Amino acid sequence: MRPVDLAREHGLSTQAIRNYEDAGILPAAGRTASGYRVYTTLHAQALRAFLALVPGHGHQTATSIMQAVNRGATEDALRIVDESHARLLDDRRTLEAVEAALRDLAPVPQERGDTFIGPLARRLGLRPATLRKWENAGLVRPRRDPGTGYRVYGADDVRDARLAHQLRRGGYLLEQIAPLIAQVRSAGGVAPLESALRDWQARLSARGRAMLRGAAGLDAYLRTREP
Repeated sequence: MRPVDLAREHGLSTQAIRNYEDAGILPAAGRTASGYRVYTTLHAQALRAFLALVPGHGHQTATSIMQAVNRGATEDALRIVDESHARLLDDRRTLEAVEAALRDLAPVPQERGDTFIGPLARRLGLRPATLRKWENAGLVRPRRDPGTGYRVYGADDVRDARLAHQLRRGGYLLEQIAPLIAQVRSAGGVAPLESALRDWQARLSARGRAMLRGAAGLDAYLRTREP
């Protein structure tokens, strides 16, 4: 089987096939007397396995899996697969935590006008030092008055401070709150996050399904390699 035969099945270039072999994604090919590469059904199965792994695990992880298999370290390959599944599970847990946090949030009223650290701290029942700590953690981002240097909290800053306060009361850590606040900012408020969370869930589900297809492709390749 020539490189072009492998490439044609998947719409790839012959150079891509050679690159995959050089990277260890495909096992080393045999050579003709004149030095041309000769591929077999084993190489075809390896290529199918790699291309099946990429959508769920990503190019780098799929490459590591195939490299481990091709050097005979099947257990290492399976460990890499397990670690990739663990990352997906962590992402699912993060999504669930964000969804739970939003369900538990009290309604956040729309704020108008600017305020300073003292009045805002009193309104929330906090110490100004707490708001400064939250600022250092990226939870609030007040601007500075150019004349006095005082912190000035706009409507969005007050919203973020209220969200952070509610989440802290719910037992969330600052490092858990920061990604949620970032999501709120990028979405333009709490309400638009519902659509973002649905998209996030859909992407995780698609990734899980892709991992299943990748597992089937990898298993087929492992069985092909068995004596």
